[in-house]
Amino acid sequence: MKVKKSWSEKLNSAKPHEIKPAPISIAGMKAGQIMLVPTPKMIDDFIRAIPQGTSMDVKTMRQQLAAKYNAEVTCPIYTGFHLKTVAEAAFEAFNQGAPLNAVTPIWRVLDERTPTTKKLSYDTAFIFQQRLREGLK
Repeated sequence: MKVKKSWSEKLNSAKPHEIKPAPISIAGMKAGQIMLVPTPKMIDDFIRAIPQGTSMDVKTMRQQLAAKYNAEVTCPIYTGFHLKTVAEAAFEAFNQGAPLNAVTPIWRVLDERTPTTKKLSYDTAFIFQQRLREGLK
């Protein structure tokens, strides 16, 4: 029987990112544009670099990631999958005793309008409490 990976194990997957032409037009991305397919760790590192008290929407994060990796766009589908992985791994670490300042500050990207927030396995009050604590709307 296959053992289910923890969120932290999924976060630290060794699979590399890809740069390739976008296969379809979706979420503001046009087929054929040079697309970054990010890794969960890339999303995690990006969010960790957002300064305290600052928030950013997923669209802006995708634009900045694309620019950083010399792509035109970042895949919205993989970004969503990996954003969930980062959020679940952050909460998993917090529940295992990691201090809040060592946890990826997912609340700087996730809010009540972000579709990923509704897909999380835990009570999103955690995210909203941290947003309030940092003065984020």
